Amino acid sequence: MNKQPKDQTLLHLQKRVREFIQERDWLKFHSPKNISMSIAIEAAELMEHFQWLGADGSKELLRDKQKRGEIEDELADIAIYILDFCEHFGVDLEKSILNKLDKTAKKYPVHLVKGKAHKYTYYLKRKQAKAL
Repeated sequence: MNKQPKDQTLLHLQKRVREFIQERDWLKFHSPKNISMSIAIEAAELMEHFQWLGADGSKELLRDKQKRGEIEDELADIAIYILDFCEHFGVDLEKSILNKLDKTAKKYPVHLVKGKAHKYTYYLKRKQAKAL
């Protein structure tokens, strides 16, 4: 098992992923289409672990050491492909995440959504209905 210090930076992880791919001469296979498909495939593999389980069952699954390890592997696969995509196609992941959080905060203001799970369109419809 590869024990890494907790203070690994995103840039360090991207470098490790880049080196891994370069050492294997796999860059030629890493188009935006292929990487995005790989992200979706790995996400589906993650979902398979929880398929047909309720909320409590899915939480219980994470208590099983072997299953948790498999789930962590799927999460790592997804993260690796995301880092790979960003590295190869000039996406600043940190900036993208912060921008998306700002956009989402506007769609979901705390005073409207706290403790609720509706999609933002629900709040837009309510606002439009009140305006009539």
